[in-house]
Amino acid sequence: MAPISLADDVTASNPVPADRAAKKIILLKPRGFCAGVVRAIDVVRISLDLYGAPIYVRKEIVHNRHVVDELRAAGAIFVEELSEVPEGARVIFSAHGVSPAVRSEAKERRLQVIDATCPLVTKVHLEAVRFAKQGYTIVLIGHRDHDEVIGTLGEAPESTKLVSDVADVDRLQIPDPNRVVYLTQTTLSLDETSDIVKRLRERFPNIIGPKTQDICYATENRQLAVKAVAPLCQSLLVVGSQNSSNSRRLVEVCEKAGVPAYLLDDSSEVRAEMLENVDTVAVTAGASAPEHLVQELIAHLKSHGYHELEEAEIKEEDVRFTLPADLESFTPRLHTVRA
Repeated sequence: MAPISLADDVTASNPVPADRAAKKIILLKPRGFCAGVVRAIDVVRISLDLYGAPIYVRKEIVHNRHVVDELRAAGAIFVEELSEVPEGARVIFSAHGVSPAVRSEAKERRLQVIDATCPLVTKVHLEAVRFAKQGYTIVLIGHRDHDEVIGTLGEAPESTKLVSDVADVDRLQIPDPNRVVYLTQTTLSLDETSDIVKRLRERFPNIIGPKTQDICYATENRQLAVKAVAPLCQSLLVVGSQNSSNSRRLVEVCEKAGVPAYLLDDSSEVRAEMLENVDTVAVTAGASAPEHLVQELIAHLKSHGYHELEEAEIKEEDVRFTLPADLESFTPRLHTVRA
């Protein structure tokens, strides 16, 4: 693989040479698992090793069908609600977090909880609690049906208003326009969120936001990589499941740049029209998609004439999240993402 380096300011002035004979794959980096996903998957695997099957998991541990199927085969039982978990059993909360009501229900039913909530999601929850206690109206930017948003809304439901686009902002009614704050889902589009925040600032000049942005580092890095490579390809294939918010945002970012993009669970979903008249195809993966699916897609593309492979790196990732305290002492493994 011949690596190439892409700066943030890559533009259409760097076209693919017209006389290039071989069809090419540009493999984006960073891609795939983020630190929060690595941590969540490890929580399930280590719990199964320590306690044996079955281990119950509320909701999908991460939004990827292949990951969930693999863990299910290992003995994890995925449920939608805690009422499906036997009283007193061990249950894992997914990386997307849960509301206080769910935590209370678990306590009432004497469930042994292992919390795999991503620390970056926990950060947003704590911000919501803090601002609500200070008397602010919280404007939460996110998608209503996403598990992460449902959990965050539950922290301060009386104080929180959800918006998903600029039109929602225009409909907002805030009791005190001078005491309003915005928070965001961690897996949103940077550009779309920026537009919403801009409109919020226009309507509420005194609005404040979190000290550091809520959109996670992995979401941002993968979107920036897509923006950088879009001028260099005619098609982008994103490995990720349909219910993965950050994966869907990668498709949207590429399409906004004028390049067709497709979200695939795996290589079996590649269709001929995705590669029609495509000499250079870019490949990336959402933050919950395993690397082996990317490599299977690369092999599939090579079998269809894409013999040249380059890796486009925009930023190195080196992030570590520790395991929950009740599991950390049982393993010496490091949970570090190097992408």
